[in-house]
Amino acid sequence: MDLIVTDLAVARGGIPVLEGVGFTLTAGRALILRGPNGIGKTTLLRTIAGLQPPLSGKISAPAEAIAYAAHADGLKATLTVTENLRFWAAIYGTGDITPALSAMNLLGLANRPAQALSAGQKRRLGLARLLVTGRPLWLLDEPTVSLDTDSVALFGQAVAGHLARGGAALIATHIELGLPSTEVLDLSPHRARADAPAPGGFDEAFA
Repeated sequence: MDLIVTDLAVARGGIPVLEGVGFTLTAGRALILRGPNGIGKTTLLRTIAGLQPPLSGKISAPAEAIAYAAHADGLKATLTVTENLRFWAAIYGTGDITPALSAMNLLGLANRPAQALSAGQKRRLGLARLLVTGRPLWLLDEPTVSLDTDSVALFGQAVAGHLARGGAALIATHIELGLPSTEVLDLSPHRARADAPAPGGFDEAFA
């Protein structure tokens, strides 16, 4: 289960932001994306997730391998915590949601509607969805936003468990998660040239 990215170039809102990005992410490992705000970390993750086309380059990953967690938590407000997770487990064809509830400290909130959760609790529920997807490759965009210190530690443990089971994770974050088998990719050297050609006919802002 390898993710192989070769000479990738991506654009945001029709403007090239990154070029020449390449890496291989193998089972059991995490790769942390770093770089200043606005450099294109989100755009890169969206492109790898298949939500927008690249300008050039190649992305190779097994079919149905990717689970993407963006800034939005993707919750149904009127459903309870349990109902939200059961919905996603049904979508992905997986089973017991109890390990996901336990991993993100949601057992005590299992019957609470998502709309009654705090921002941090909603974030924990959104991240718990990853644990019911059954997918080996996690793409995570600033996953610790709204989480307190204890919740960040819980999430770090969940990712470490995922890696130990043979999964992999590509994570845009400035927070230290204490993960084993972690490498860092600084995107600063891949900032697109000012004279890089703009794409024609597609604007990811409307993707």
